[in-house]
Amino acid sequence: MGPHSHNCSDTGYFVLSGIPSLENFNFWMGFPLISMYVIASLGNSSILCIIKVDQDLHEPMYIFLSMLSMIDLLLATTTMPKMLEIFLMDDREISFDLCLTQMFFIHFLSALESGILVAMAVDRYVAICQPLRYSSILTSEKISKMFAIILVRGALVMIPIPLIIKRLPLWKNNRLTHSYCLHQEVMNLACADIRVNIIYGLFVILSVMGIDSLFISFSYMLILKTVLGLVEEASMKAFSTCASHICAVLVYYIPLIGLSVVHRFKSNTMPNLHILFGNVYLLLPPVINPLIYGIKTKQIRHRLKKLYGKIIHRGKNSRNI
Repeated sequence: MGPHSHNCSDTGYFVLSGIPSLENFNFWMGFPLISMYVIASLGNSSILCIIKVDQDLHEPMYIFLSMLSMIDLLLATTTMPKMLEIFLMDDREISFDLCLTQMFFIHFLSALESGILVAMAVDRYVAICQPLRYSSILTSEKISKMFAIILVRGALVMIPIPLIIKRLPLWKNNRLTHSYCLHQEVMNLACADIRVNIIYGLFVILSVMGIDSLFISFSYMLILKTVLGLVEEASMKAFSTCASHICAVLVYYIPLIGLSVVHRFKSNTMPNLHILFGNVYLLLPPVINPLIYGIKTKQIRHRLKKLYGKIIHRGKNSRNI
């Protein structure tokens, strides 16, 4: 505890923020947020439904996509409802324990998403570089084992995060600048030595997202090497199958890297930059990923058209009755 410990106190809750400098518009900012939540929920639910119902889509690529959609759906549900309370009802308080719970699930689901993106990169590598062995390598049993490893790794690495926050005794204040609880921000409010938190946070970034990004990069180096050896038409067709995954990787990793950098090297000229990156990092993937795969993947696009075509047709028939 430092020399200013007399300014510190215990707390049973944190106060979340909206968007600084736009507090007067918080109510109106809630409506775009509702739209994003609806798009994320409908988009990811539709992909899950289509893949479950259509037997032709019970292939490794689509199984991994269904895992990604489930994680995005859970991530949106973990963050957006509380954000809607902040913007629409000005309810900014969140209990200490609920904050820790939300913190765990945000980081845990982010680790799962990173792991699934690696699995999808492996899937693309096998499909392009080892096409004749694709069905024998990516069997249902191996896919289940991959998901189990991703799940266990995420849990083991992320469970200590709320625990090392809970050990901190006193707080400078209880006001967070984000609309949700993040380990990077909560630890900076503590009136205690946070070296353990800093070191463990860096370990998590390097051991999960860092290693995953290296695996993805290495997979695409091998894919690129194989693709360049094909004739032009075949190489374009092979690489086009990776377009959706590349977009999903960029949507996930660019805001994540930006958030990690700005939290450690805050700028005086753009003090709210970390808030922008924080919102983009959590809100963009659940909204964008189903749109990417819905547009870029022919099979998903075709079945989405059929699904919503039937819904619209039924709606018109019900109005005519």
